[in-house]
Amino acid sequence: MDGRELVRSMRVLGSVQGLRAVRAAWRRHRADARALPPRGAERARVPGPVSGAEPSPGGGIIRFARSELRVSVSANGTVFWGWDGVGPLPSYALAGDPPEPDPRAVLEPDTDGGWRVVSERVTVAVSRHGAVEVRTPGGVVLRRDLPPRWWEPVRDAEARGGAARGPAAADEAEPRRAARWVQRSEVPADARFFGLGGRASGPRLRDGSYRLWNTDPSAAFSPGDDPLYITMPVQLVVADAGTHLAFHDNSWDGRVILSEGEEGAGSGHDRPGTSEVRMEGGPLRCWVIVGTPARVLHGWAALTGAPALPPSWALGPQHARWGFGSEREVRRVVDGYRDRGLPLSVLHLDIDHYDGHRVFTVDRERFPDLPGLAAELRERGVRLVSIVDPAVKAEPGNAVYEAGRAAGAFVRDDRGEEVRGVVWPGECVYPDFTDPRARTWWGGLYEERLKQGFSGVWHDMNEPVAFAPFGDRTLPRSARHRLEGRGGDHREAHNVYGLAMARAGYEGLCALRPEERPFLFSRSGWAGMQRYGGTWSGDVATGWPGLRASLALVLGLGLCGVPYSGPDVGGFDGDPSPELFLRWYQLGAWLPLFRTHAAFDAGRREPWEFGPEVLEHARAALAERERLRPYFVTLSRLARMTGAPYVRPVWWGTPEDRALRDCEDAFLLGDSLLVAPVLSQGTDRRAVRLPRGSWYDTATGQAYEGPGQVLLDAPLSRVPVLARAGAVIPVRGEADEPALEVWAPPAGRTGGGLVVRDAGDGWEQAEIERYQSRRVDGRVVVERVTDEGTEEPGLPVRVRGLAQE
Repeated sequence: MDGRELVRSMRVLGSVQGLRAVRAAWRRHRADARALPPRGAERARVPGPVSGAEPSPGGGIIRFARSELRVSVSANGTVFWGWDGVGPLPSYALAGDPPEPDPRAVLEPDTDGGWRVVSERVTVAVSRHGAVEVRTPGGVVLRRDLPPRWWEPVRDAEARGGAARGPAAADEAEPRRAARWVQRSEVPADARFFGLGGRASGPRLRDGSYRLWNTDPSAAFSPGDDPLYITMPVQLVVADAGTHLAFHDNSWDGRVILSEGEEGAGSGHDRPGTSEVRMEGGPLRCWVIVGTPARVLHGWAALTGAPALPPSWALGPQHARWGFGSEREVRRVVDGYRDRGLPLSVLHLDIDHYDGHRVFTVDRERFPDLPGLAAELRERGVRLVSIVDPAVKAEPGNAVYEAGRAAGAFVRDDRGEEVRGVVWPGECVYPDFTDPRARTWWGGLYEERLKQGFSGVWHDMNEPVAFAPFGDRTLPRSARHRLEGRGGDHREAHNVYGLAMARAGYEGLCALRPEERPFLFSRSGWAGMQRYGGTWSGDVATGWPGLRASLALVLGLGLCGVPYSGPDVGGFDGDPSPELFLRWYQLGAWLPLFRTHAAFDAGRREPWEFGPEVLEHARAALAERERLRPYFVTLSRLARMTGAPYVRPVWWGTPEDRALRDCEDAFLLGDSLLVAPVLSQGTDRRAVRLPRGSWYDTATGQAYEGPGQVLLDAPLSRVPVLARAGAVIPVRGEADEPALEVWAPPAGRTGGGLVVRDAGDGWEQAEIERYQSRRVDGRVVVERVTDEGTEEPGLPVRVRGLAQE
């Protein structure tokens, strides 16, 4: 135990809570020592030589001396393989049944004594010792997975007797899950790695070790802190040869060790990049999706589920604070926005509005009429959103606790007793969200939130967190979970806990208000979490490094299929300088979730608290966000339809551009805009690297030609934003009516854009409108493209960019 950690926990929690946390940590330690005995002697195993193969739809099963490999290629080119006969199910990541296998894919012998599955879009080659290569139809190798290695307890290896058997036998189910394994992969020397969930040091992942264990860092984090709240075994690899996504579908604790390659290293030969995945248990199975970045993310959404569509009001500016403390303070803040003519769509209430921090309660002294307050704010155009923590205070008379006990909804240990941990309310129990019955019970509790007038929820502390002065701040690894009826422990359930909680909340809200789309975002999650909502940065540290980490997280999560996210604008702790706050605010105004937030002991985050100059520049950022609200609505609809994130790396359309692959301080917002935020102190000019094509500085109208780098002004009043020449962008026009902003295409070229109008906050299907722009006799013509041809746009059109040419 670190004595400093104990002192720190008592200072934060108080002496009573601190001592409770110490006792809970010792209980966790004893429970794991009892239920998870030491591994003992282990024996390594590799697949061994190939012994045969059996074809099946989309591929087949390839047998080795000590294992077998199931390979399947789907009709859309998605590749699956699983060792020891493991199939795609069960899986928390998949949105439903696995994709249909490609009936045209053929399993045939390969030249080296191995086998290969040949399909129209991809070839999978398996060597005679178990290496797996993914190749383009032209034969270019995108990825090579070397033969894996398992470490199993000696007694289990002896029981297997060296036979190549799969996990179907009941007596082998547990040993298979308990076997550690490592899978080393090679990628082209020029490849860059992205993904692995929310990584503050990203979006490009440098050489290093990245843990796969959702973690509350216990304090505000900076780029050097890892892991954080959302980890995923999802890698996006971008190289000259092509782009691919690799997903090892395994929720156990693990680690990914990355090393970028080097061209011409040693005797003129390339040294490939490497990725080594090490897992403490669970199945060894992998999905690979190849294609352009857009095709890869579309395939990922098809596999793991379309992103939830936020209501349109959730695309407006939002304000939060841990510590509003009363209805009077909430009104004061909302009045502050309105009195200064600043738009505000949402206000969030943190745990301080609860009665004693107990979930699904209200402090009636501080908030005597919460439904009335919510109704009043809604009339003024402001929605209320509530925090929801998973931990339930274990207290007789607590209605939620009593109901959960009666429903058998809480996590238990190996002796059948409730697992308890210390969180904000005190000693708590935890719902088992891997139990469908517990999810249904929990989802029904959101009725209380709706009756209080809340329009949405944000899930916090759902890694899950249990305060502890030493060791992991979470549940015992030996804690038992239902895991959809399969049974297992927290080693397997931990990383999917936040995902399963999001499912419970989302499905509960759908059942309670079927006419409205739920608004939910979650601090923790896993692959597939986008089906239920988005996320935010968590407690990012106030400082310039925290500002840079904010962008890294949004970009990295978007490449893992989570398009709706954003940071705590201004940072979670401390007091940002006026310059830092403004630059953070200007970044946030271009991100999907635009929300200020801070801790109870941090400085204020209202824009007017930083002086008149910051207020005026923040007002301009807010006005531009609101003017572009129709564009954000369009991007949200396209994200659901295609899986493409709102915020994209600048290499999105040209992944072969190596200079763009290394650019981490700018991003594309959809296809039409390039945003270059200011991420360092004292900056009034900055370099911006452009993708190919013509681009206009939206502030000056000056045109630039990419690819290349330009130096642009970045005064305190704004950040550089460029529009793609020819882009057609939906905006709010006069009297807030929808309109089109068109940036003139170069002579001899055309442009265009997609528009999806706001169809309300229900489940209405929205129509995609296609527009094209072109030059005719020196003027710009905009037309709507229909199945029958072209027609007048039917919306007011403002052309920009012509005067500056």
